[in-house]
Amino acid sequence: MAALDSITPSGTPLTTHDLLALGQRFGIDYRFPEASERAQPAPCVARGRVMDVEITPTLRVTHSDLDVLHAYASTSRRSAAWFLSVVLEGRIQVGLGHQSFQLQAGDAFSAHFNEQIGLEVFQPAPQRLRILNISLLASSEPLASLPIDVAPPATPVLHTWQVPQLLHHSLEAALVTNWPAERQRLLWQGLALQLLAHGLPANCPEPGDTGKAVSFPAGLTHSDHQRLERLRQQLEQYPHQAYRLEQLASNAAMSPSSLRSKFQRCYGCSIFDYLRRCRLAQAQAYLRKGYSVQQTAHACGYRHATNFATAFKRAFGITPHEVLNRH
Repeated sequence: MAALDSITPSGTPLTTHDLLALGQRFGIDYRFPEASERAQPAPCVARGRVMDVEITPTLRVTHSDLDVLHAYASTSRRSAAWFLSVVLEGRIQVGLGHQSFQLQAGDAFSAHFNEQIGLEVFQPAPQRLRILNISLLASSEPLASLPIDVAPPATPVLHTWQVPQLLHHSLEAALVTNWPAERQRLLWQGLALQLLAHGLPANCPEPGDTGKAVSFPAGLTHSDHQRLERLRQQLEQYPHQAYRLEQLASNAAMSPSSLRSKFQRCYGCSIFDYLRRCRLAQAQAYLRKGYSVQQTAHACGYRHATNFATAFKRAFGITPHEVLNRH
């Protein structure tokens, strides 16, 4: 990728100190649940390559290809109009405010965040992790260099989606091209615009927009969205209850297959994936209040504490007992 400027060359070890230095440069707070920041010599967290290119003054592309040796977490607080991330290989956990999603190869997310509500990303280990990021920076001139309207929304947004297979193949092909630098910049500008076109959510209100009609994902009507949103709020407020797809579909006046399809299209995940995330988010709150692991498991709808502990560790990279010990 001759057009990309190397932040770290191929095979470079990234220690806790290296990531903290990168974090200062890009406005990211890093945390290392499995390694001490103060250890000497600094522990190696990952090994690989990070590449970065400036397409325009407001548009950047970053590609990371890392062997993650120790799990680490990050919180991005530098305000951005939009931040898109595509998982090419591996898995991550991403969160913003009360939302939390697990993503794997082929998944992507689009986010708008600020200094008050930062973007949380957790990278489990061990794994090979390849990520492509598109950063659309805020500017005093309203992104005039781009041919599409990408004004940021009024409030923080986290939207998950799947990369079309053909676009995924195009991204992989672009990563191994050996074109001259300027041609590669043109190539990546085109791919970045395609990612923006696919990844920007259609139903985000614009700043100051109180009366403009809202558009919804393809195939969903305003009535569909209202019923899905009532269902989503029910899952979020009462995640401890036992739910059956057939009953949820009946309550939403849809067939089970239609509900599955429309919920996935609207929120980027399945109904029961969303329910699990709500239960685990509630569990974090209970553990921080001092509830025991057994109490938390039962309060959040898990019949067995061992199943709860396994799901919690998979989602957050630490055990419920570790959360209790920290509080």
